[in-house]
Amino acid sequence: MKGVVAAGHALTAEAGAGVLREGGNAVDAAIAAVLASFAVESPLTGLGAGGYMMVHRGGETRLIDFFVAAPGLDGVERRTELAAVPVHFDAETVQTFFVGPASCGVPGTPAGLVRVLELFGSMPLQDLVDPAVGLARRGAPVNAEQAYILEILAPIHERLAGTRELYAPRGERLREGDEFRFAELADSLERFGAEGSEPFYRGDVAAALSDFVVDNGGTLGRQDLASYEAIERVPIATPFRGTQVLTNPPPSSGGILIAYSLGLLERLGERSGPRQLVAAMGAANELRDLEFAAALYEEGMEAGLLEPAALDLAATDLLGSTTHVSAIDADGTCAAVTCSNGSGSGVLVPGTGVILNNMLGEEDLNPLGFHKIAPGRRVPSMMSPTIVLRDNEIVLGLGSAGSNRIRSAILQTVVRAVEQALPVEAAIAAPRLHYEHGLVQAEPGIDEADLDRIEASGLELARRPQINLFFGGVQAVARDPQTGVLSGGGDPRRGGAVARA
Repeated sequence: MKGVVAAGHALTAEAGAGVLREGGNAVDAAIAAVLASFAVESPLTGLGAGGYMMVHRGGETRLIDFFVAAPGLDGVERRTELAAVPVHFDAETVQTFFVGPASCGVPGTPAGLVRVLELFGSMPLQDLVDPAVGLARRGAPVNAEQAYILEILAPIHERLAGTRELYAPRGERLREGDEFRFAELADSLERFGAEGSEPFYRGDVAAALSDFVVDNGGTLGRQDLASYEAIERVPIATPFRGTQVLTNPPPSSGGILIAYSLGLLERLGERSGPRQLVAAMGAANELRDLEFAAALYEEGMEAGLLEPAALDLAATDLLGSTTHVSAIDADGTCAAVTCSNGSGSGVLVPGTGVILNNMLGEEDLNPLGFHKIAPGRRVPSMMSPTIVLRDNEIVLGLGSAGSNRIRSAILQTVVRAVEQALPVEAAIAAPRLHYEHGLVQAEPGIDEADLDRIEASGLELARRPQINLFFGGVQAVARDPQTGVLSGGGDPRRGGAVARA
């Protein structure tokens, strides 16, 4: 076997696996899969999105940050307000997203993918773009999961010309089995393959993006785009059950909260059952205050939180919300990359194929308040591509979609794969909990006795009738360090799929 790719769509995963068959490495495969996701998972990712990639190769793990940055370097005055749109995951689960031109931050995916390829790739960018161009130009059938996403995000897409016609081409929303084509995206991907990221930050595409957003009341200036760069960061490392878990460092908030939760679970006993998971999630929620949000931009802020003494004390006290691709090759190189447009701003810039993100309007990512992040700074994120090593050999690479539920989805998958030794597919499929704002939400399948004890402790409990995208979309690959056997798992909540080469 040359490798395995896990992604949120079968065609996304197959694009990556095809690159492995052609002799590419795991990073090449991950880039090709991400680009393909722009065509078949377009509501949640694209050239207007941002993300992170964690790469483990040759005993070294590195994190490339190409997430969305706050605009404002040009001094453009905002002339419109954020538009509040409720998104109904099901009859009982509603989350409000804030969209429109005022929500658009500086996209990072074009710069990030080029930088990652320069550092770790082995194939020409044009070759990696070709599968995505074909999918965007020829079209692909809308599967059940994408149809569901189009349904719940319809109130965003219907607000503005562009996305309205893209996702309802004849005045009726695309449904399962319909062909989805995105010709403008195909043109832009071809240009990206030929010219790299330059047109998107300092060329005519950048001018079109900025001018359209500013003309419609947003603040994305030309200087914001021209000054954007991908940044290499040192991952956070934390021990867990005999492994080392490496995840996304600040200014992302998700990684440090995952590491903190894993550190607490280490101290809460040998088994991380539902009550222990809820306790660790609750402690991470308590940690995430305004002081924590401000400190994310301070160098080394995570050190004090993850010190053994601090974790011991916190554990003693306790005892009293994207797309993700994971790829691994036969040499043990692993790439875990998470990209997101948020819920999407609804802004499709004419002639560019770029749907811009709404990261300035994601309430979860702006705990200090909207439009409070200094220009040029990265927007904090829950996105947390994660690598798990045992004796410095890769055993697991994963990440998740899911807004604020990303951290709980990754946490529980690591617990089940590492502590409970479940195969990666079973670790992903196992029922999940999420605890936030005093409410524990539980998927079906969790032991009722455990849920009764959680409820008896005084916490409000909501038993959800079925698994749902709300609880995240984990895509993971694994390697058995004893045999070298590779495997992967796609999240059924997200239409996840695995392709092998």
